Amino acid sequence: MRIGLYPGTFDPITLGHIDIIRRASALVDRLVIGVAINRDKGPLFGLEERVAMIESECASLSEQTGTEIIAHPFENLLIDCARDVNAQVIVRGLRAVADFEYEFQMVGMNRALDDSIETVFLMAEARHQAIASKLVKEISRLGGDVSKFVTPRVNTALKERFGQT
Repeated sequence: MRIGLYPGTFDPITLGHIDIIRRASALVDRLVIGVAINRDKGPLFGLEERVAMIESECASLSEQTGTEIIAHPFENLLIDCARDVNAQVIVRGLRAVADFEYEFQMVGMNRALDDSIETVFLMAEARHQAIASKLVKEISRLGGDVSKFVTPRVNTALKERFGQT
């Protein structure tokens, strides 16, 4: 069984993330969405909320693709999480050249820690390249329309979090 790991904070999950998940699911039999417990980032949504968002947004994708898609919280090293879920490949999404520079360093470190786990980069589709969770949260917080960047359920969750409903 080919197992992939797509890690991130997903705070919140965006259409860009969903695009990468959809495309990565064609490459593996099981796709584990590694939901990082990163207390330093001070997420807007708690871990349980982010996991629930991922599960609800990916349920239909899993049915459509025939790929098992599961959310898996983690707080350890990415390479250790990959080992924990028996992933042979780490999937990373790229939006711009700046993403590549950071990811290039991460691949080097991960390969030094375990060279049996490959990293695959998927370029975000053009219509999703500007989407960043950080910007989505900021736009929503200031009352802007983020419906082009997130699903209706996530949009509702953002509005509720910022007291806009």
